[in-house]
Amino acid sequence: MGAVPPRAGAARLVFVAKTARTFCYGFLGIALPLYLSALGADARGVGAMVTLTLASSAGLTWAVRRPAERHGPAGPLLALAALSLAAAGLLLTTRTPWLVVLAAMLGNVAVGTGEAGPFLTLEQVVVTRTVAPNRLPSALALYNLLGYVAAALGAAGAALVPAPALFAAFGAGAVAQIAAYARLPGAGGLAPERRGRPLAALPSAPIIRRLAALFALDAFAGGFVLQSLIAYWFAVRYGLRLDSLGWVFFAAQLLTALSFLAAAPLARRLGLIQTMVVTHLASNVLLIGVGLARSAPAAIALLLARQLLSQIDVPTRQAYVMSVVEDREREAAASITNVARTVAQAVTPAFTGWVIQGLALAAPFVLGGGLKIVYDLLLYATFRSVPSRAGAVTVGDPSARDGGRTSG
Repeated sequence: MGAVPPRAGAARLVFVAKTARTFCYGFLGIALPLYLSALGADARGVGAMVTLTLASSAGLTWAVRRPAERHGPAGPLLALAALSLAAAGLLLTTRTPWLVVLAAMLGNVAVGTGEAGPFLTLEQVVVTRTVAPNRLPSALALYNLLGYVAAALGAAGAALVPAPALFAAFGAGAVAQIAAYARLPGAGGLAPERRGRPLAALPSAPIIRRLAALFALDAFAGGFVLQSLIAYWFAVRYGLRLDSLGWVFFAAQLLTALSFLAAAPLARRLGLIQTMVVTHLASNVLLIGVGLARSAPAAIALLLARQLLSQIDVPTRQAYVMSVVEDREREAAASITNVARTVAQAVTPAFTGWVIQGLALAAPFVLGGGLKIVYDLLLYATFRSVPSRAGAVTVGDPSARDGGRTSG
């Protein structure tokens, strides 16, 4: 007995929740580091805030797996949204730096240009079980596109609205999520004999381990150049203020959202792994260029060019993870790979401030981009011959040529 598929409308409810949440992440990722700086935190303090937020996200991601397997995703998602509402209340009532950091941890605030955490872990499983396998890359591309458009609008809000109003909007976004999750099907858990199995007992354990290790490398590298740290870097390097940064990241998020339109067509033509590697590799060359740019306009132009390519791998990566394992393994695969990403990403920001102050302002971009290029090459070498399961991608994918059976 497998998982009971959610109603067709479940994906639409997830899209609504994703939009509300990432709209808030769009302004919080910019406003929170600058808000902490105004309260007296230096670069090392901002880096510590990012690390603690990511560590909390990893813990929550690990914690939601078994409740989701036992009861379905609706209950854990509601609990996470309630934590976000509590975080918004805390932000509205304190100016104590460590309480601001605690609120960011409770609210699972995304500090990068994308999202990795417990919401993503559960929502991608809901979407996967709702849509036809051959439509999965398109559905996940739409899921991410909505998130980035909303985040772009949120970033623009950071340029127009003072911090207290932004924190109130965060609370309203949490309420919208609660309303959407409350309508998700309450059932849908796995059968008792298939719940909470250790990784070693899963048929796809070797594949999941290799994916988790590689995604951890990518995330570790990405920790040098999270949106919150890039915003802080632009403020220190070029003196850009919150209003200017809001518009820069509005444009960056919007370009990223538009790029998702290319993800599914490229995946059908090239295959999931090839699409991930080619687009990500080019974006990392541009990332190094951001740090080496001689002027603010040049750095912004390179950043925007990078955003056109850097996240095309996100829906293709999610589709590959969901389609390369059995249905009963999806909660585990999503949880383990996302925890690996979040934990690895949490390590880097704590000493990025030291890197900026002790080495060079460009160092995070060179280190991050260089390590990401290593990840791209390793990913291709490791998984170019490991196909997705039947039906996930039918054109340009190795699975179309060997009957869709995984070789892992």
